[in-house]
Amino acid sequence: MNQPVPPRPGLGAQKARLAEILRVDQAGELAAVHIYRGQQVVMRNAPGRERIADQLKDMEGHEQVHLNRFDQLLGERGVRPTLMSPVWRAAAFALGAGTALLGEKAAHACTEAVETVIEQHYAGQIAELEARDPALAAELTQFRDDELAHKAVAIEEGALEAPAYPLLSAVIRAGCRAAIKISEKI
Repeated sequence: MNQPVPPRPGLGAQKARLAEILRVDQAGELAAVHIYRGQQVVMRNAPGRERIADQLKDMEGHEQVHLNRFDQLLGERGVRPTLMSPVWRAAAFALGAGTALLGEKAAHACTEAVETVIEQHYAGQIAELEARDPALAAELTQFRDDELAHKAVAIEEGALEAPAYPLLSAVIRAGCRAAIKISEKI
């Protein structure tokens, strides 16, 4: 589990840390929207997969609400988005489409893996921000709860039964963790 990052010393350190938090969270929500879009493209074109396509569209809608809020926060607080946005957008769409091509359970395994990392990531940020920015911590708590709901749906739909689940999940989680570290800085 991620531990809260202690405040850095020096002038502007807290502002710089907040910029990292907002930048990485905006990037994560951008990626989530595109994962679901990639999955929907495949599922909408597969006979008998309308239910899952609708389910994915609903989850994309939640992620879009989060993304819109982070876009607003970036503007309000003068924080630039990650320079990696075009790469994350394309990679996320490819991840979504690729896992959907492997089948419904693999698509759900993708959601479960991503949301597991994001849940831990948000938990660390919430703990870090509770004293410094309680309003933002409360928003992140709501977003984390939405992500937990997506994870629960994915597990209920058979994520853990996906072919090669342990490997698929480990690769996706590692990719998410790397994207988080990169997006904080770049």
